[in-house]
Amino acid sequence: MAPSPHRMQCRASALLDCAQMSGASPSRSPSFATRVATLPEGQVAVVGLPWDEQSSFMRGAALAPPRIRDVLHDGSANLCTEHGADLSSTPGWTDVGDVALTSGPAVLAEIDTAVAALLERGARVLSLGGDHAVSYPVLRAYARAHPGLTVLHIDAHPDLYDEFEGSRLSHACPFARVMEENLASRLVQVGIRTMTPHQREQAVRFGVEVVEMRHWTPARRLELGDAPVYLSLDLDALDPACAPGVSHHEPGGFTTREVLGILHAIGPALIGADIVEFNPQRDTGTTTAMLAAKFYREIVGRLLADRRRSAR
Repeated sequence: MAPSPHRMQCRASALLDCAQMSGASPSRSPSFATRVATLPEGQVAVVGLPWDEQSSFMRGAALAPPRIRDVLHDGSANLCTEHGADLSSTPGWTDVGDVALTSGPAVLAEIDTAVAALLERGARVLSLGGDHAVSYPVLRAYARAHPGLTVLHIDAHPDLYDEFEGSRLSHACPFARVMEENLASRLVQVGIRTMTPHQREQAVRFGVEVVEMRHWTPARRLELGDAPVYLSLDLDALDPACAPGVSHHEPGGFTTREVLGILHAIGPALIGADIVEFNPQRDTGTTTAMLAAKFYREIVGRLLADRRRSAR
């Protein structure tokens, strides 16, 4: 359930200080456009994309962004990353809130435009979905700003269908659209364990580098090169024991530590990311919400560190 403005205003003073410093209290800002217009250059920007119309089995992922923020700031955990950055006192990042989306295919242009506005201010963007359909318009904006992208896609599903249940915009199709439009120079997929014959053909057609879960070992290191890297993290990549709050439970997935290991091993070229497919309606308590908040902290920390390196 999304936090009320009253709860947002009544949190502990340390968290309010963080929100004021980082801009991470979108409920008190007049509009998304104003937040973007006043965003300092070169920030790490977190944006919510509450859209799940393209979910094929169960909707609910549109509820994820406010739920992630709720547990991030509920006082049950601090805002420190595993590498020692305390986001409650670290400048350079801002949560600009959720984009006010309409419905239907027009949403793709709305997401593209919103993310492009952030990129025009030199931001490195972490997007909170929403289902995986949001990644396509996000990557359209990213490809214009950062040609030659390598996309690292962590998921149980390859999402390479040409169309699914009559829709080419389904959350089962975003990476077919990405590769058709040459939005990425490389697409590296890990955690895959639901590859259909059609999607195998699509992977060959597009030259996708697929590491199926049955071939994964914790000691494996991904070679991503020096190109800018965009991370797309679908929470159903994790085993349902770790992430029950997703619409598609697919046993045999990653542990939380394995995904963190992949994230921490990405080189300094990380320039953006999304966290998608968290469905609060299926969560067990706050298990998956806290998992998403953990990845939020770690990704923001990485983007901040890499931003500082690139500025030297």
